[in-house]
Amino acid sequence: MTRTMTHTMTRATDPHPWRPTRRRLTDTLLTALAPVAACSVALGALTSWVAVGRAGDPARIEVTAGRVFLPYGDTRDTAAFFRITNSGDADDRLVRVSSPGVGGEVTLGRHRTTGRGAAYRDAVDSAAVPAHGSLTMSPHGLDVILRAGPRWELGDPVPFTLHFRRSGPVTVEAVVVGPGDVRASP
Repeated sequence: MTRTMTHTMTRATDPHPWRPTRRRLTDTLLTALAPVAACSVALGALTSWVAVGRAGDPARIEVTAGRVFLPYGDTRDTAAFFRITNSGDADDRLVRVSSPGVGGEVTLGRHRTTGRGAAYRDAVDSAAVPAHGSLTMSPHGLDVILRAGPRWELGDPVPFTLHFRRSGPVTVEAVVVGPGDVRASP
């Protein structure tokens, strides 16, 4: 009788011992299978995306057609223009322009007109360059506002660095042209 009593006491201290039953093993396997399946599907999708060349394709910026107007009269204030092309799959933003060949601050601006035909210039913080698109600056839209160097002449190259949010800086030259010459530089 002593033997039976000991077995009963052990059972009383551990009321629910875990026993591997078919139901418990199936539930555990199904619980573990859900995240494994989700990860497998995500990994398969990402692998396919990489295989077709679309993963991580950043903005690819090219800056061309740089020109800067030679100021006339008593002012040295002028504007520069560029054509910016983004052949990448991600949008980018032009956030700043700088130039060692310019006297003073260089800013982005946009020409606006009032209903009565008067024109004024607004400062612009940045400009979008869409994926697979372009941004063409012009005297009637977005431009770079600057103060001309004291000895600029027609045909002189002026270095500029255009700073992009994702692509980083791009250094180009703009050619000094006459104020009415809006043709692209070579």
